[in-house]
Amino acid sequence: MMTVNAEANSSSHSEMGSGEGSGVERRARLHNTIESLVKLRQEVVVSYCQLSGISSFAAREVEKPRVEADQLRSFCQIMVDYTAMGHFEVYQRIIEGKERRRAVKDVAAEVYPAIAETTDYLVDFNDKYDAFEGTDDDVEMLAGDLSRLGEIIAVRGELEDQILTALEK
Repeated sequence: MMTVNAEANSSSHSEMGSGEGSGVERRARLHNTIESLVKLRQEVVVSYCQLSGISSFAAREVEKPRVEADQLRSFCQIMVDYTAMGHFEVYQRIIEGKERRRAVKDVAAEVYPAIAETTDYLVDFNDKYDAFEGTDDDVEMLAGDLSRLGEIIAVRGELEDQILTALEK
């Protein structure tokens, strides 16, 4: 699955950055990129819930999460893929000043600094838990960090949606 995402990401990255093709083709590529980013974000949220031990909203108070190292690594890989896709497939064009639409530039100027902060947090989380072994101390530390991570993912999604909405107009 990760290979497919990587191939799709590199393919659409080169296409979006090339500036070739008609406006209709560019719009179709942009729409597909946005759709892929939203799907990847949904994968992050589902994986986050599984990692947190939340199988349903009703059970969230009684379930005791037990995190396996492989499960955390899988989550981190999806999260990094999502973060990279947002950066390289959507935000890079804006950062480099290639976006011409005023509405997109205005929204990006307002929300991108906060998105960049969430990116830093997600990357730091990944780096922090790269050597996770699942010891009791590791799990205790992770339990505290997961709550904040959930907030960061939610905030990022809200901010990101503002840019994606502007891009689709």
